[in-house]
Amino acid sequence: MPVEMNALAGLQPQTAFVPSSSRAAGTAHRRIRVEDKSVINSKADVNQLVPFKYKWAWEKYIAACANHWMPQEVNMSRDIALWKDPNGLTDDERRLITRNLGFFVTADSLAANNIVLGTYRHITAPECRQYLLRQAFEEAIHTHAYQYIVESLDLDEGEVFNAYHEIGSIRDKDEFLIPFIDTLTNPAFKTGTPQADQDLLKSLIVFSCLMEGLFFYVGFTQILALGRQNKMTGSAEQYMYILRDESMHCNFGIDLVNQIKLENPHLWTAKFREELTGIFQKAVELEYRYAEDTMPRGVLGLNAPMFKEYLRFICNRRCQQIGLEVMYPGASNPFPWMAEMIDLKKERNFFETRVIEYQTGGALNWE
Repeated sequence: MPVEMNALAGLQPQTAFVPSSSRAAGTAHRRIRVEDKSVINSKADVNQLVPFKYKWAWEKYIAACANHWMPQEVNMSRDIALWKDPNGLTDDERRLITRNLGFFVTADSLAANNIVLGTYRHITAPECRQYLLRQAFEEAIHTHAYQYIVESLDLDEGEVFNAYHEIGSIRDKDEFLIPFIDTLTNPAFKTGTPQADQDLLKSLIVFSCLMEGLFFYVGFTQILALGRQNKMTGSAEQYMYILRDESMHCNFGIDLVNQIKLENPHLWTAKFREELTGIFQKAVELEYRYAEDTMPRGVLGLNAPMFKEYLRFICNRRCQQIGLEVMYPGASNPFPWMAEMIDLKKERNFFETRVIEYQTGGALNWE
C-alpha cells in the first residue's frame, strides 16, 4: 500500500477509503444517507460532511469560528507596569499568578494532544470532527496566550513551564489525566467492543467534564477576580476569552458524550456509572488541593474553603449534564459573577480595556 494510503488509514481506522478502481466488480456505489452515520463505529465515509446528521456539532463549529481572537491583540502594558512595581501586587497575588500559569501553560497542550492524537481518530461523525479541528486550534491559541503573558511579564520560563513536573498540586492533576490520554493515543487502541467503547466514553467524560469542566475553574476564578479589582487586566481579558472557548469545549464534549450514550445505551451500566462517580470525586479532591496550594491564605476576598463549595457545585452540574446522580446535595455557587461572565454574549468593557465586541471573526476592535 502506498504511503499516502497508510496515512489515510491511520486517520480513520474504522472506515478506510477504497478507491473505485479497487472495488470488486459489480459492487454498486451508494451515496451516504443520514442513517448511515454514527458518532463512533460508523460504516459511513468520514470524509463526507453532508448530509448533516449532527447539526448541533456543525452549529458549535460555526459559533467557535465567530469567536476567533489572538493573544497579541490584547494590550499588556498595564500588567507589565503593575508586575514591575514592587508594591503593585502582594506576595500572595504573585504566587497565585505564577501557579496559575504553571498549570495552564501545559494543560492546553495536553488537551490538544488528546484531541489530535486520540479523540479525532475514534470519532466517526464528520460534523463532530469538524468541531474537534477547531477546538484543537483553540487549544493552540490558549497555549500561545499563556506564553504571551509569561513573556510579557518576563517571568522565569524554566520555572513556569516545568511547574507540572515540580509543583505537587499541578503534577498530581496532570498525572490524573495522563492515563486517559494514553488510552486514546495508544496506536493499538480501537473501538468496536463494549469495553473499548466504554474506555473511549470514559476518556471523553474526563476531558469534557473534569479537565475543561472542573480543573480550569479555580484558575479562571482567581485571575478574573484580579481583573474585577482592576489588576492584571490584560491577563484577565485573555482568561475571559479562554473561559468562553473552554465553556464551549465543555458543552460540545457533553453533547458528544450524550449522543454516544443515546446511540449505545448498553455502555451506560450501573458498574460504569459507579466507576465514573469515583473518578469525579478524585478530581474534586485534586482541584481542591490545588486551591489550597495557590491560596495558603485569603487573597482577593477568596479563600480555599470557598472553592470546596464551588467545586462541589460544579461537579453536581457536570453529573446532571451527563445523567449521573448528584454527588454533593445542597452545594451552592459562591461566585455567581462567574456564571454571568460565561453567559455574556459581548465583551462590555470588563477591565477598562474598551473591547467593543467579542464575536468579530477577525481582529478585535479597540477605541
